Amino acid sequence: MSIELMIVAGLLVFLFTTVLTMAGLGAAFIIIPVFYWLGVPLKEAMAIALLLNGISMIFATIANAKHKLVIYKIAIPIAIVATLLSPLGAYSTQFVSKTVLLWAFSAFLVFAGSMMLFYRPKQKERVENMKRDLAVGGLIGAFAGYLGGLLGIGGGNFIIPALVGSGMEPKKASGTTAFVVLFASLSGFLGHATLGKINWTLLIIAASGSIVGAIIGANLMHSKLKSNQVKMIIGFVLYGVAIKFIWGLI
Repeated sequence: MSIELMIVAGLLVFLFTTVLTMAGLGAAFIIIPVFYWLGVPLKEAMAIALLLNGISMIFATIANAKHKLVIYKIAIPIAIVATLLSPLGAYSTQFVSKTVLLWAFSAFLVFAGSMMLFYRPKQKERVENMKRDLAVGGLIGAFAGYLGGLLGIGGGNFIIPALVGSGMEPKKASGTTAFVVLFASLSGFLGHATLGKINWTLLIIAASGSIVGAIIGANLMHSKLKSNQVKMIIGFVLYGVAIKFIWGLI
């Protein structure tokens, strides 16, 4: 990959990270197809996207912690299980064909796009139950961690609806999810990195774009561009990316 394309990739990472951080989201699910179309091998794109996801979630978690939006007694059990299972998902990619991974990723894009466009979290009354929270947290962490590692996406799209559905206030669910995704993404990256070659020059350039984008996006979270507007735009983009993937597969 030429240095010119790496710079283009870094600029795109900066752009997507800035916009998605404004909406409180990681950018892995859009970075993977962008890198893939720029010529980065799929599994390498997944590995780099997980690291970039982790980087952006560091800044999101710092901001969320300041505003007391991370429920640690819920987040820590989920994070432990997700962090353990994410490398297993990454390890599983060597037994799955590229075609199957592309179909699975396309299905995830449709799911994520639908979440952006149609999911409107409604808080339910929450009754404290430590045993239930640990059991449900373990299941959520296992599911999100494994699939996040397998697809290179961190798993946050699976965690937020589960937490809101259990009665957690949506903003706290988002903050708690960012904490989990931070550790699951970095763990998944390490799992992918041990299996194949990583273009470290590309990774450094992309990580620089991710850091700057995350900082700017965090500072613009309360700008005139509302979170719902960002999610609607991204939802349609994800549908378009999914359609392009599927068209190439059939």
